[in-house]
Amino acid sequence: MAAPLFRNKSIKELLDRYKRVWSISHGLRLMGWDLEVYMPEKGAKERSEASSQLELMLQREILSLKALTKEAALANNLNVYEKGVVRCNQRDLDYFTKIPPKLIEKMAKATSNGFIAWRTAREKSEFKIFKPLLEEIVHLNREKADKLGYRGHPYNALLDMYEEGFTVKAADRMFGSMIPRVKKITEKILAEGRFPQKHPLEKVKYSNDDVRKVNEHLLKVLGMPGDRFRMDLSAHPFTMEIGGNDVRITTRYEGIDFKTSLYSTIHESGHAIYALNYDQRLEMTPAGGGVSLGIHESQSRLWENIIGRSRQFTELIYPNVVKNIPFARKYSRDSMYKYFNSVKPSLIRVEADEVTYNFHVYLRYEIEKKLMSGKISVPELPQYWNDMMEEYVGVRPKRDSQGVLQDVHWAHGSIGYFPTYVVGNVVGALSVAAMERSMGKSVFWNRVRNGQFNPIKSWLEQKIQKWCSVYPPDELQKMVFRTSYDPKAFVAYLEEKYLS
Repeated sequence: MAAPLFRNKSIKELLDRYKRVWSISHGLRLMGWDLEVYMPEKGAKERSEASSQLELMLQREILSLKALTKEAALANNLNVYEKGVVRCNQRDLDYFTKIPPKLIEKMAKATSNGFIAWRTAREKSEFKIFKPLLEEIVHLNREKADKLGYRGHPYNALLDMYEEGFTVKAADRMFGSMIPRVKKITEKILAEGRFPQKHPLEKVKYSNDDVRKVNEHLLKVLGMPGDRFRMDLSAHPFTMEIGGNDVRITTRYEGIDFKTSLYSTIHESGHAIYALNYDQRLEMTPAGGGVSLGIHESQSRLWENIIGRSRQFTELIYPNVVKNIPFARKYSRDSMYKYFNSVKPSLIRVEADEVTYNFHVYLRYEIEKKLMSGKISVPELPQYWNDMMEEYVGVRPKRDSQGVLQDVHWAHGSIGYFPTYVVGNVVGALSVAAMERSMGKSVFWNRVRNGQFNPIKSWLEQKIQKWCSVYPPDELQKMVFRTSYDPKAFVAYLEEKYLS
């Protein structure tokens, strides 16, 4: 029989008390899923009050663990799991000690109301509807950064919330190394024309029911378990980990360009695969759950892009695509592969190709840095956004829904989140390169071609996913890859796929 993860008496007592924290969080996650999937619009007022009160209860429960956490931290001979529990709980204690209840309550209400305002503003393409709520959310995030404290840039306090230990300095180094190189790759792709900027399939209207059948097939191909997982619809696709045996994703259907729905489904399934492979012995502990959003994005984006947009994966799913989508039948496997991998400057981040996508994220990173430092204000955002889109991506939005209103993240109060998408590209490429070395490159890609994903999922589980938050993201990367936040593998992947 395997030795128990937790032996220390103080740790055991801490974890027993922590179940209250987990239970409140469980309820908040379920309410968050309902808010975006099922809740009627007029339910926002009651929901914002309920969520703010639960956030305050969560704060009180975590603060009640301060003495136990301190006692556990002083214990000798803690194992790696116990050290992970202490580190994660200390992070929560630090946050809730520094952030006053009134600020938590204000943020919960602002984001509940902000989401409804954003959804309406996006539908009508009128930024002015969302502007007052966003001004409040930005103000509250600046206040949060001040309360948390930071060295150097105020944005550091928010980056650390989503990617533990990540800073503006590290982000600037990562972006500074890759963005110029990706720009050159993009220019070569567009000049050579081997991957199209346009494809006829992008303009064809589809039946939602037809594409739904393809998405359901994709879930089977990826081995998503029906008794622990479900998929629904929302305005913005997302994944919600209600619990270790209740992981939910959403997708969306927009009636045109069917690949956007397929790859939203694969992307969110990648998040779900990570969550479903957590070590369940860590469930209901501070170290349960994904270590960071960057690592989480690495798992979704390697499935969506490196695997999902590969020629091998295209060959795997092609028969089912043409079986269920009648108008796709006149296109060959090669043409379908080119459709999945068209490269062009575009307006919408979630629909961008894997090459130019990085410019979309870099734009948001630069905007958030300036918002947090006060160099730009919320009323300036639409104009500033459009100017930067033209400069970095090469296209200019004509409507707010194509520009500043396209993402839900700010409505959720999530400033500091966006850089994790490129962290995901970087770590995802490191993961695939490591698997190619471990299994053999031809073996790895033959498994993709044949839909033999269990060895790939097992490698990811053993090396990354099962560890949950036991190790910080930087340390976990160095354990697995001997480097961290290094974009070399990602740039090499793009060069090999698009230029070689």
